[in-house]
Amino acid sequence: MRLEKEYIHMCCQRETKVTQVTLDEEVIVPDRHPDLEQIVIKHGEVELGDAHPNGGRVAVKGNLAYKLLYRASDGSMQKLEGALPFDEMVNVAETAERDRWNVDWELEDLSIEKIHSRKVSVRAIVTLTLQARQLQDAEIAVRVLGDSKCDVMTRPETLTQIAVQTKETFRFREDVELEHNRPNITTILWDRLELRNWDVRPLDGRLQIRGDFALFVIYAGEDAHIPLQYVEKTLAFSEEIEVPDCTEEMIPDVSVRMSKCILEAKADYDGELRAIGAEAILELDLSLYEEKTIEMLEDAYCPSKEIVLEKEWLQIETLLIKNVSRTKIAETILPEEERRVLQICHLDGMVNVDHVDAGVDHLVLEGALTAQMLYLEANDEAPFHTWRGALPFRIVVEAKGVTPQSRYRVKGTVEQLGAVMLGGGAVEVKAVIAVEVLAFHTCRLEGVAALDVRPFDQARFEALPGMCGYIVQPGDTLWKIAKECYATVEQIREMNDLATDRVMPGDRLFVVKQVEKTVG
Repeated sequence: MRLEKEYIHMCCQRETKVTQVTLDEEVIVPDRHPDLEQIVIKHGEVELGDAHPNGGRVAVKGNLAYKLLYRASDGSMQKLEGALPFDEMVNVAETAERDRWNVDWELEDLSIEKIHSRKVSVRAIVTLTLQARQLQDAEIAVRVLGDSKCDVMTRPETLTQIAVQTKETFRFREDVELEHNRPNITTILWDRLELRNWDVRPLDGRLQIRGDFALFVIYAGEDAHIPLQYVEKTLAFSEEIEVPDCTEEMIPDVSVRMSKCILEAKADYDGELRAIGAEAILELDLSLYEEKTIEMLEDAYCPSKEIVLEKEWLQIETLLIKNVSRTKIAETILPEEERRVLQICHLDGMVNVDHVDAGVDHLVLEGALTAQMLYLEANDEAPFHTWRGALPFRIVVEAKGVTPQSRYRVKGTVEQLGAVMLGGGAVEVKAVIAVEVLAFHTCRLEGVAALDVRPFDQARFEALPGMCGYIVQPGDTLWKIAKECYATVEQIREMNDLATDRVMPGDRLFVVKQVEKTVG
């Protein structure tokens, strides 16, 4: 006789490490660029390579890609960009060969300041969160094989297993044509392509990804007397990626990273630079979970053998919730007092979740939307200016089953972002941010690890009466009574006209021994 087992595929989190990288460098303005007078707008993005474990350490390499738009001493607008590399070694516990290291980043602070006309200071704090995960198969005994007369008792357990774990790539291309009243493009001075309002939905055999790219470009026209032009547009996309093992009922956990972003001037049918070509590559780190109900083996007995079951405690991680909570932010801001906002050109932002407080059945999320607004003022010599600020938020997420001991992952994204001019030079910034919470709970389940088949206890069998009256005791079940009396649950129910398997202390039952004397 042997146990039949089923397997639950789990992606267990082995370790989490958080470290900060401080970058501080002075950057010289190249000789081909004119002197720097005023920094107008700036942006930074972290580009990460793969994490490479080596014994008790993990190597994380990457770059802080930065760019800035500045007003030169001759009145022109110039773009300056570069990258600050970093190579961080993080001490971790001894890693296993099957461990997968995921690295998330958060740009805590970015400061690009003018030192003098030929030099700028670039400072940043990058927070890296490293998570080691390993695919494991939990073995769960479900029945006993090898003897058709063996009776088993099971209990249903609904568990969460990882059904698909893979990486996919989505490529986006679109050309944006200029309006007829716009001049041709000579030089693109500033460009941003920001992913917003994205969503990933599993379907049968495929995965649907959809969302928006917020495009913003500042460019110089052919005529030097024409003011700088800017183009702002939302590019919607929807694409399906083949994932053969995917089903519509699965629960997605997806991290999206933009690994490539190119915005360039392109020629139209007449050969004039009157279009902006947008190209992006999104890398998807994909995990799909599914619920699986298993009849776990609890007990077994056989009329001709003594079966002793060895029990064990299983550590099973189950998915509690996948919840997306949204909140609106509306705040009135006043740019510098001496400046008067004539026109809002562009607004971008990044969501930082700074603190998560886990209570019972809820999570409290606190953070800020770090926003940057580019606007025009009534100054022909220096028309472009920037406001930067942090707009705080607090979200209470209802999460039944969550406790302070639960494992959870939080991702914040910008869905909508805009600004409206008010009277007196004030501006109202409005945003909708979405925070996705994925919470897991580790539970202990008692299962059967092994069975031991021993010789039949003939003496005990013969000592039991062929039939008896039995008074149910506290803690008794029909299964327990049937096993001790060499009967069956079905037979006891039939002889006592029981509608269910439920019995109460004090109930009187008539029990008949069903097992015949074993020979040999």
